[in-house]
Amino acid sequence: MALLEVIALDARDAAAAEEGGADRVELVADMAADGLSPSPGTIAAVLAAVDIPVRVMIRLTDGFAPGNLGELVRRTIDLRTAGAKEFVLGFLSPDGTLDLEATGRIVEAIDGAPWTFHRAIDHCADRTALRAAVADLPGLDTILTAGAHSGVDDGIDTLVTETGGPQRILVGGGLRLDHLPRLLAAGIDAFHIGSAARPHGWGEPASAEAVTRWRAALDVRSSV
Repeated sequence: MALLEVIALDARDAAAAEEGGADRVELVADMAADGLSPSPGTIAAVLAAVDIPVRVMIRLTDGFAPGNLGELVRRTIDLRTAGAKEFVLGFLSPDGTLDLEATGRIVEAIDGAPWTFHRAIDHCADRTALRAAVADLPGLDTILTAGAHSGVDDGIDTLVTETGGPQRILVGGGLRLDHLPRLLAAGIDAFHIGSAARPHGWGEPASAEAVTRWRAALDVRSSV
């Protein structure tokens, strides 16, 4: 069965995602900044509200630079203390290459926990080089990508050629239901939605009904 991950901002969103059939939640704050680290209190509330896995964003500022690395490490420790067991992260240097120092420091701080390298890959200078650079980092099991910085519409040709490698490709970023047949045919089996779970926009909670539509579409197409 294909994996469906849904962005959540709080416990209400996470519960709706689980009710709709999501397999996992990506927990973030402040979507105006494209998703930052949530507070420890939000993490605790979400973990108490759902039984599905929760991946927690490690990111303090908009963009893909790590910012203050000491502060980032301290925040990571706070997230773990609040109960986070899975994470989402990834940092770029000004030249668009992997910031290995920052990424490595945070990977050390999460101490072997499973994690996703997020859509920084869609903004890097060389996707192939970045995938090679992160391939052996401990705990990395997923790469979240749209194939292009502008979204799946422009990146789908890239996505269908990137199914190999040790990490699972998780497609997200402007993903629509009509993208699914081609992606599934290419062997991609993990999908990430945010606004698609919110038919009334980010000012409203996630919709269990919207998530259910995605779950049903994935289940039907995966079984064909």
